[in-house]
Amino acid sequence: MSASDQLKQRASACGVIPTLVIEDINSAIPLAQAFLDGGLTVLEITLRTPVALQAIQQIRQALPDLFVGAGTVLDERAAQDAYDAGAQFLVSPGYTTALGDYCRAKQIALMPGVATASEIMAALADGYDFLKCFPAAALGGTRWLDAIRGPFPDVRFCPTGGISAADAGSYLALPNVLCVGGSWVTPAAAIRAQDWVHITTLARQAYEARNSR
Repeated sequence: MSASDQLKQRASACGVIPTLVIEDINSAIPLAQAFLDGGLTVLEITLRTPVALQAIQQIRQALPDLFVGAGTVLDERAAQDAYDAGAQFLVSPGYTTALGDYCRAKQIALMPGVATASEIMAALADGYDFLKCFPAAALGGTRWLDAIRGPFPDVRFCPTGGISAADAGSYLALPNVLCVGGSWVTPAAAIRAQDWVHITTLARQAYEARNSR
């Protein structure tokens, strides 16, 4: 199974991919364990903090049952750094052919971000058909995704940006949505308080909502 196919399979089975901004390296493993305990086994750790790469490395070593990716990957250097740290897939907010070519040559799974039909066409031309719809809510949410299915029936999406527990189900009900990404399962207050039980509860609710459909 290719890296891209594994990403699709794991993302579809999980349904919800938490988007993590890890500020304190000491919270990385207990936070990841909380998601694993709740049934969410795919995580995206954004490269927005100084400890992000270290967090990816530690989580991969400590919790091998998780499928760990790096988000906010903007260029080839970031892609290589994340891959070297142990990231099993990469997520970018947009798409460039340079980044796509690099990941394909290195056999690194990439979920590129798109917001227009032209960007979808560019990603498809380079062999990418599992895409991040970002920012989903600002683009029109489920209406945009339903409309874009007409010209692109074979593309599958992971919408992120502005999605909440209340509307995640409406996204997941669409035939062209494999999963959703979001931060509602990672409330900053709970992370600061190290309330891992609460985060596990949110993760379990998200997992059960997806898998009860």
